[in-house]
Amino acid sequence: MSQQPLVKKPLLGTNDINQVCFVVKDIEKASVSWARLLGTVVPQPFVTASEEFSQVKYYGEPTPARNKLAFFNTPGVQIELVEPDTVQNLMRECLDRGGEGYNHFAVDVEKISETLETMSEKYTVAQTGEFYPDKGRYAFLATREKYKTLIELLEHEGPKPDGSLSPLTGDSQYEGRPLLGTNTIAQIAFVVRDVKEAQKAWCSMLGVEPSTVFHSGYEGVNKVSTYNGQPTTGRSHFTFIQTPRIQVEIVQPDSDSPSTWLEHLEKHGEGLHHIAFFVDSVDEKRDLLNSLGFPTIQEGLFYDGSGKYAYMDTTSEYSVIIELLEMFK
Repeated sequence: MSQQPLVKKPLLGTNDINQVCFVVKDIEKASVSWARLLGTVVPQPFVTASEEFSQVKYYGEPTPARNKLAFFNTPGVQIELVEPDTVQNLMRECLDRGGEGYNHFAVDVEKISETLETMSEKYTVAQTGEFYPDKGRYAFLATREKYKTLIELLEHEGPKPDGSLSPLTGDSQYEGRPLLGTNTIAQIAFVVRDVKEAQKAWCSMLGVEPSTVFHSGYEGVNKVSTYNGQPTTGRSHFTFIQTPRIQVEIVQPDSDSPSTWLEHLEKHGEGLHHIAFFVDSVDEKRDLLNSLGFPTIQEGLFYDGSGKYAYMDTTSEYSVIIELLEMFK
């Protein structure tokens, strides 16, 4: 995936988003679901180390919280699943406030302390801790208001752990057979109230050229689109930002045009709306997901007619909407 040219130093020192995280209530169940989706073995979830080693601080105060984690290393970004402890910590706060779903993205930095010191913008550090037995540490920045997401900084001592597709343990019945024919997440997308404001913030944070804002559903560019089975113009303003591993999409829906983006904005506010996969045939994979009990929310052609998309209601199993994307040959 091509990357937009750097125009200045990224706020975090890097624009290489390498992990996206979801908080869940039952990590064993969620791990099986994600293994099926990605076509890999089911990883063995593990509990983070005790307070003696993890040294977790929640808004500066020590906490004995121990969360349960599982990881999937895909060809692009790593997927992290977290089942929070009942002891108060950032992941528990997020689950209690917003329920299961997307939580944050992460980047690797050389030294967290130096990154925090040299950042041109300062943010509250919501939680910190140490890796164990791997050597390293993390820090969560309270960046939701500006970027509609938490950001995690990861610092590793020595080589980063091997990034094979998944641990070679557990149930292997899905190995090599991704549900959608691919295990590469191509895009994460956020719905916002002001696409230009969000575009400016993200491009500045990532240190890249401002991206073009497109308009869909207006006279002259409107293509076929249905929302919950009914025709809709699906008017929106959107932009794409390319990072080394994954594309970031930002969408501002029109308030008088029914769409999945507007529904999400009204029900949940600004934040992550979906993850996307490129597939050989949207129709084929849409029908497959329908047969598995996942309804189609919205589908149509790209704003310029160059491809096709379908949003699938996969939240019951993956706590996130999955978008299918197909580029016409």
